[in-house]
Amino acid sequence: MRKTRTAAGEAREAPAAVGEAYTAFARQRPALYDAMFTHPVDLPFATPEAPAALQEAFGELARAVEPVTVEGDGPGLLTETFWAGLHGLVTLMRSGRLPEEAHERRLALLIGHFMPHGTA
Repeated sequence: MRKTRTAAGEAREAPAAVGEAYTAFARQRPALYDAMFTHPVDLPFATPEAPAALQEAFGELARAVEPVTVEGDGPGLLTETFWAGLHGLVTLMRSGRLPEEAHERRLALLIGHFMPHGTA
């Protein structure tokens, strides 16, 4: 995600780039995606005790949405919401609960709400 985020050019393009990379990873590596994000694991998430790799990955999501954070948003909560949206779209599409042919449009809708006003 870091490579994709930093290659995005302008910071306001980072959420779209990261969202597309997240989706591509889930499509290209479905078993690994499931192991990482859908199967129960005994790892601490969203705590200081989380492994460094988990903290780094979450940090990349946080840096992607940082440009759209406004006063009153909790940066961590905004990042969790962005991740939850991406994960939900990917999981529902991969399970056949949402038609795959509309995935890009749904992703664009989600990311459009994470763009600074007037930049979409």
